[in-house]
Amino acid sequence: MSPTTLALTMGDPAGVGPEIIVKAATALAPRLASGELRLLILGSRAALDAACALCGAPAIPTADEAGDWPALSLLPVAPDSAPIRWGEISAAAGRFAYLAIERAVRLAEAGRVAALVTAPLNKEALNLAGYHYAGHTELLAALTGVTGSVMLLAHGPMRVSHVTTHVALADVPRRLTPERLTRVIELTDAALRRMGVATPHIAVAALNPHAGEGGLFGREDIDVSAPTIAACVARGFRVSGPVPGDTVFVKLRAGQFDAVVAMYHDQGHIPVKLLGFSVDAATGRWEALSGVNITLGLPIIRTSVDHGTAFDIAGRGIADAKSLVEAIDAALLLGRAGA
Repeated sequence: MSPTTLALTMGDPAGVGPEIIVKAATALAPRLASGELRLLILGSRAALDAACALCGAPAIPTADEAGDWPALSLLPVAPDSAPIRWGEISAAAGRFAYLAIERAVRLAEAGRVAALVTAPLNKEALNLAGYHYAGHTELLAALTGVTGSVMLLAHGPMRVSHVTTHVALADVPRRLTPERLTRVIELTDAALRRMGVATPHIAVAALNPHAGEGGLFGREDIDVSAPTIAACVARGFRVSGPVPGDTVFVKLRAGQFDAVVAMYHDQGHIPVKLLGFSVDAATGRWEALSGVNITLGLPIIRTSVDHGTAFDIAGRGIADAKSLVEAIDAALLLGRAGA
């Protein structure tokens, strides 16, 4: 069996990305050794070496540009010309984050890697470096020439896709259109089938309290969501809603649905992260995070951790790699399903 090669981008090298990459590689060592999996890390050599030293792990070799890669290797995307310090926002770190994504996308488009798995970047650092994107989703859409990509978060059976993500709350109602909602439903259904759900049942969350309460609290759910859902049902999709946002995620957790289409960033992120974060009751600090961020609608496969750069703990050796391992597993699953 030939190995499935994944491009693993470091994200912001001043964050926890390098550390969780090293820890994930250690956890996946048996699978790397078996020939099932090959990981090509893209990012900063200095940051990866520092993370290996931090974690007490052996140095990771440099990849051959020609593509004769070992099971685990690093492809540096730029010289380490400026020092990058743990937990500090900098243009240099933002540049590394961008260049790693750009290179990984090109490798995926050329068929040299099966999928991208991304560690977190810092939006401020990315913009300081001159790359004006709101995040990974928008950056990947621009690099691949795609409009209308969709963010899906998954924590076990809690799967939530989003009509809008990084936009002001005041802009959400006008971005809820029949075309956008239809696309999100279609992509969510296709993703669920690749994940092994034979007949997906999707709920659409209401935008307004009580789904508008007959128009008292807004008409978007009545005038846009309801007829769009009906049109999708007529085409053979199993879609319910709009379901009020204060109950739809309880029903998802109870197994009544396979996924929820959320209207905006926080509506979808809060329930997934509330369940995915593990918190130490004694210290009040989060210990681990389970969950995967998947970008739908791209010509390539991309999964990611479901957390940020965690600058407050970067360089301390305490970051947890569980979400990254899950993202790698999700990329393998989607790749093998022909995503």
